[in-house]
Amino acid sequence: MTLQQIQMTTVFRGTITDAPDFDASADAETLYNAMKGIGSDKEAILDLVTSRSNAQRHEIVAAYKSSFGQDLIEDLKYELTGKFERLIVSLMRTPPYHDAKEIHDAVKGTGTDEKCLIEILASRNNQQIQDMVAAYRDAYGREMEEDIVADTSGHFKKMLVVLLQGTRDESEDVDTELVAEDVQDLYAAGEEQWGTEEAKFIMILGNRSMPHLRQVFDEYEKAYETTIENSIKSELSGDFERLMLAVVQCIRSVPMFFARRLYKSMKGLGTADNTLIRIMICRSEIDILDIRECFRLRYEKSLYNMIKDDTSGDYKRTLLNLCGGDDDLAGEFFPEAAQMAYKMWEVSATIKVKLRPTVRPASGFDPAADAQALRKAMKGFGTDEDAIIDIVANRSNDQRQEIRQAFKSLLGRDLMKDLKSELSKNLERLIIGLMLTPAEFDAKMMRKAMEGVGTDEHALIEILVTRSNEQIQAMNEAYLRGYKKTLEDAIQSETSGHFCRILTSLVQGAREDGPADMDRADSDAEELAEVCNAGSDDIEIKFMSILCTRSFPHLCKVFQEFVRKTNKDIEQIIKKEMSGDVKNAFYAIVCSVKNQPSYLADRLYKAMKGLGTDDRALIRIMVSRSEVDLFNIRKEFKETHDASLHEFIQSDTSGDYRKTLLILCGGED
Repeated sequence: MTLQQIQMTTVFRGTITDAPDFDASADAETLYNAMKGIGSDKEAILDLVTSRSNAQRHEIVAAYKSSFGQDLIEDLKYELTGKFERLIVSLMRTPPYHDAKEIHDAVKGTGTDEKCLIEILASRNNQQIQDMVAAYRDAYGREMEEDIVADTSGHFKKMLVVLLQGTRDESEDVDTELVAEDVQDLYAAGEEQWGTEEAKFIMILGNRSMPHLRQVFDEYEKAYETTIENSIKSELSGDFERLMLAVVQCIRSVPMFFARRLYKSMKGLGTADNTLIRIMICRSEIDILDIRECFRLRYEKSLYNMIKDDTSGDYKRTLLNLCGGDDDLAGEFFPEAAQMAYKMWEVSATIKVKLRPTVRPASGFDPAADAQALRKAMKGFGTDEDAIIDIVANRSNDQRQEIRQAFKSLLGRDLMKDLKSELSKNLERLIIGLMLTPAEFDAKMMRKAMEGVGTDEHALIEILVTRSNEQIQAMNEAYLRGYKKTLEDAIQSETSGHFCRILTSLVQGAREDGPADMDRADSDAEELAEVCNAGSDDIEIKFMSILCTRSFPHLCKVFQEFVRKTNKDIEQIIKKEMSGDVKNAFYAIVCSVKNQPSYLADRLYKAMKGLGTDDRALIRIMVSRSEVDLFNIRKEFKETHDASLHEFIQSDTSGDYRKTLLILCGGED
């Protein structure tokens, strides 16, 4: 199956089909016997229910009532419990009534499950939406649109109402003139002007056909060197942004959209069982096989094994029956993996991301007044932490350096020493980090990563991979000035082997600059392919000679050509052929080449997920990126992890430390 087929096929592949020699009355009796008496035969129930199609289950419900005068769904609710009960009962409902119940549950009571509304309405076709609306009216005696309108607001509500009409153009014909017009209108409504004309986004994305919009997205990338997703992240916010991104993802590939949703439902601590149940049920007779393939391509783990690791008992067994098989047993790569990877690198090479900071220079800046205010906040008994935070976190680094100088000139005191004596723990580390120059801060972070027992290899990799030549050279100078030793010598004394050689190469700050050289990209890709195919012991050396020295735009083309030559993605090769810190270093380079804000968003997520917080990593990224691309990182964090960076910081930190981080974060997505 090709990438185009994944995107455009209308004959989807499910795992649940009609059972042969079906006898509804016999099945009804089997279920009745499984539930009568003390206890119930749960295995018999789940095996029967998951081996029948939804249409056959509906016949069983009717036969059960005819034979035993009882409601099968009510009996199942009585006999079963918890997530297993929710799953089995949901399987017994028809798709329109199941969707209707999910929407009803999402809007009833206090609060709204916006993620559920987004998932269902962004992914259903016209007929599915119309059937769901009718089922809602029949089941609840109310109009779905009225309930959604009453429970939502703003542009988010307007787009939901558009989708609810179920009137999207479903023709296969594409008008190239209209494509060009829509491309221009979307750009004019967003990137081109101050503010956003949301109505234009709603009209085009809510009504045009899927083939038409795919071409619009391709032409948009060519014309403006950015993706429609990046424009949406830049121009929209909140639930409206998430809804529009979901619509775009479904237009590109419905199976990939659901693969992402399934992964998010199971990653990290806890499981979003409602999401997991809903998707496994609604796609089991449509395209779960395609979803499984997309899942393994994106996450390099089968959906089957992730369900197996994340659930238990009869609930797990039922989900695995719906899943239908373990793709990890099929081998290393799917046939379409190369095509999807090739397209991804093509997009990465084409787009130019507009980097957006969260901290900007303060207007009406007066360094002398700020210096006096800081002295006042630290003089006498106690410290006014709020005053310190409000000044330091709301000034640019250049302005902070002026404050340092004014503090010494006016007061004859060292601001850094005063701050260290007045503050403590993480707040002190964060404020001092903000007051250092970027080069001083990076040098200090490199020193902290290597001092004491053990080395923080991830920190070394992160800093050296994400800094420009100029930043690395300035960091080298600051390190030598501050610690009377070259950074290269420090690295060589703390690391060894190929990992040491990689870091030594990066710390030279001599990466090539400029665009891709197509002829050289082809030869670089050929060299990487040859060393991989030969299974050479020198694979790390060859990778280092190219990945550590070529410009990022050039590497995009190298990785794209590598896919064409090998039918494999460079990321998969690194994970398969390498190990330890060498693997982590090369993988970080590849991720940074592909999408640096996304790489740093993942680093922030890892710093806060689970028990405990890696405060050093959190401080390092928040300080170093606040005036570079923290807004972009925020957007990538939200899309990838289904929670905002603001939310994570809010729940994972406390006190004045949290307040400062949230100011740097710059807002809630």
